[in-house]
Amino acid sequence: MFKETLQAILERTDGSTGAMIMGTDGIAVEKLFTPEANDANLDVAAAEFTSLLRSARRTGEDIGLGGLKEMVVSTEGATVIMRLLSHEYFMVLAMRPEGNYGRGRFELRKAELQLSKEFVL
Repeated sequence: MFKETLQAILERTDGSTGAMIMGTDGIAVEKLFTPEANDANLDVAAAEFTSLLRSARRTGEDIGLGGLKEMVVSTEGATVIMRLLSHEYFMVLAMRPEGNYGRGRFELRKAELQLSKEFVL
């Protein structure tokens, strides 16, 4: 089920290079990459971005803004969108800078709704 969901996100989002479901411990539950992404070490980048995600989540809660839902990191070489599924799991979509960012966000939100029963605590 997870791999099919990730495949659908990649197919529907122009410019996407990889999609993952990860734990907040930095370990991937499922991942799927396009051939061009294999050279980009996206799984390593996503694991490293996990600490940013945990910090942003904690900061939002500490200052009263509420829980984190989504985080975006944009670099010269890629845009990475992270969408939380639960307190312990999140999805990652990596895209080329010229990729369809809005569509990527939309597809992650749809996937979040589809997978919500799998990640209920």
